[in-house]
Amino acid sequence: MGLAIVRTRAQVGVSSPEVTVEAHAAGGLPGFTLVGLPAAAVREARDRVRAALSTCGFDWPAGRITVHLGPADLPKQGGRFDLPIAIALLAATGQLPARPLDALELYGELGLDGRVLGTPGLLPALLTANGAARTAVVPRENAAEAGIAVAVSGTVSGAPACAPRLIGHLRELCDWLRRRAELPPVPPAALEPIPRAWPELADVLGQAQAKRALEVAAAGGHNLLLIGPPGSGKSMLAARLPGVLPPLELAEALELAAVRSAAGLACAGEGFLNRPWRAPHHSASVVALVGGGGTARPGEVSLAHHGVLFLDELPEFRRSVLEALREPLENGAITVARAMRQAEYPTRFQLVAAMNPCPCGYHGDPGGRCRCSREQVRRYRARISGPLLDRIDLHVEMPRIDLHHAGLSQGAATAEVARRVARCQARQRRRQGGSNAGLAPSQLAELAVLDNAGRRVLQRAASRRQLSGRAQARILRLALTMADLAAVTDDRDDAPTAPLGERIIAGALALRCLDRDDPSH
Repeated sequence: MGLAIVRTRAQVGVSSPEVTVEAHAAGGLPGFTLVGLPAAAVREARDRVRAALSTCGFDWPAGRITVHLGPADLPKQGGRFDLPIAIALLAATGQLPARPLDALELYGELGLDGRVLGTPGLLPALLTANGAARTAVVPRENAAEAGIAVAVSGTVSGAPACAPRLIGHLRELCDWLRRRAELPPVPPAALEPIPRAWPELADVLGQAQAKRALEVAAAGGHNLLLIGPPGSGKSMLAARLPGVLPPLELAEALELAAVRSAAGLACAGEGFLNRPWRAPHHSASVVALVGGGGTARPGEVSLAHHGVLFLDELPEFRRSVLEALREPLENGAITVARAMRQAEYPTRFQLVAAMNPCPCGYHGDPGGRCRCSREQVRRYRARISGPLLDRIDLHVEMPRIDLHHAGLSQGAATAEVARRVARCQARQRRRQGGSNAGLAPSQLAELAVLDNAGRRVLQRAASRRQLSGRAQARILRLALTMADLAAVTDDRDDAPTAPLGERIIAGALALRCLDRDDPSH
């Protein structure tokens, strides 16, 4: 009888605080006490662990057993604590040696027959274990996540190289701790980009202004709103955006993989470096979009991190759902707070939305098909609040296209636009370390310098359109992206940014300023 300590980690959003599993076995009347804010699934570990130990031929202690999961004020959820509790009990009762446990972190749910089952949200824990220079022992079902941790060890945040071990059964771990057998190390995952077959941009006929807006949005990371009648190609064009975006950087892919792991989704495989594309239905709830629920799970805004969130039929989303987008769009992160849990998730996504110009969808159509009154159009457009529209950089109208018109052109292909976008994004990273859409106010004031003519154009537009300070700042970011695109198109990738003139500012205003309350627009 004695005390044994085993280390593991809990899941709190995309962070993994260390949890110390302390098992104390003493004489007295038989009993089992589990303390340390365990949730229902953790409290049930007693029965799973007892059955697994019995199946594997170990003795259940006859005296008083106390298991503490520290720190005591951190809520513990899930079955990942089963394996640490079982090993701590065996070490406390002298059935296993306690010395090797100091350099280990254990994870895994136990089946009644001793099988070690996979556990969700393990990637953030493994990445943190790398930094702690401990060997993680993980279920075989989590081999893909462990492979990512091995592949990036020593390359991200200076984390040292690690060698996680895989197990499929409790007996395998016990034999390894007794030095009777070896546990296989985890092979590193292959993290090479594997291109996804996105739809071809040239398949969208006409819509030159909207295609230009899509390229500008991709080059600078700007949010985009497409407005047009049914069949004008809004959804078709939006689906082409991921195809012109470059693959994820390794650090970006790890952030997204940690979010997906926390959501219990696959986070490894061929698409590891592909940018996410999320398109929730307009009936989605606030919790589905921004995260929440009893376990504070990530929502669509976090699952689209470093990718695209597409909201089709934007006015059909509930007002409360749309308003919940404002903070994630502005801050790049969201804190999901519940009574006993609080988790922070990243939300640096690119919003692309589509909507009809009126309830029937045909306002402004040359054929005169619209029968909506001015008040109906105003109420329809007012479903999207001004503060939300302020956070969308480009507002572009897409008119109905006659496919039989002889003058329709296909425009540039996806590969050509993707090359320009990649060069433009590389120019921004060299200059300020990120995209133009994410420029801080001080960086914007330094980089977006206006000449006299450009300043006059912006001042007149701000006065006439009653533009907010946020809207004016977004116009400047948009103009800076257009200037960057012009530079890379002329093979001046490393040239300094010239003062923004009248033409650039007017072009940015043409892609930004729509009066949502004016049905005659």
